[in-house]
Amino acid sequence: MGIYSDQIVPRLVEVACGMGINDPQRERACAGLHGRVVEIGFGSGLNVPFYPAAVESISAVEPADLGWKLAGKRLARATVPIERAGLDGQSLPFGDNSFDSALSTWTLCTIPDVATALTEVRRVLAPGGTFHFVEHGLAPDASVRKWQHRLNPIQKACAGGCNLNRPIRELIEKAGFQIREADEFYADGPKPVAALTLGVAVAP
Repeated sequence: MGIYSDQIVPRLVEVACGMGINDPQRERACAGLHGRVVEIGFGSGLNVPFYPAAVESISAVEPADLGWKLAGKRLARATVPIERAGLDGQSLPFGDNSFDSALSTWTLCTIPDVATALTEVRRVLAPGGTFHFVEHGLAPDASVRKWQHRLNPIQKACAGGCNLNRPIRELIEKAGFQIREADEFYADGPKPVAALTLGVAVAP
């Protein structure tokens, strides 16, 4: 990890993902979370204001020390216990069937081995547990996908390994989840970066 990855990227993520236009998507993704929750890619705690009352605790998985530091004010205002309980979504330090719900927002684009990370999320969820997500990824339109493929090397280099063109729904299903609901749409902004998939999947 270098200075750019450690000190610049977390601040860029804080600004880009912290824009108010993302709040409705965060609120939708968090709706229905309950009990013990593991959040993959906690970042600077941008989801904290949207946790529902049914959440008992949050185990936050976040590799960036600066991201956790930037979350300080949100952590202080949180109404549920939140602990930084892991650093790597690809290797979760929890036992099988440990959680009732899991949450990932704008995170699956960046994890190097996303298939392993999703398998880990499924492992730590209790049977019937729910995985809530909103992610940008491969667009539904061929013309937009072409631009995503062209721009992806630049995006990865500038945005800490973030990919524009991951097939989010397909990846979740390949990890063994059953999609309960999924909405694919374009948020405000340039379509190559604004193709979102938002939904809930269930662990078998």
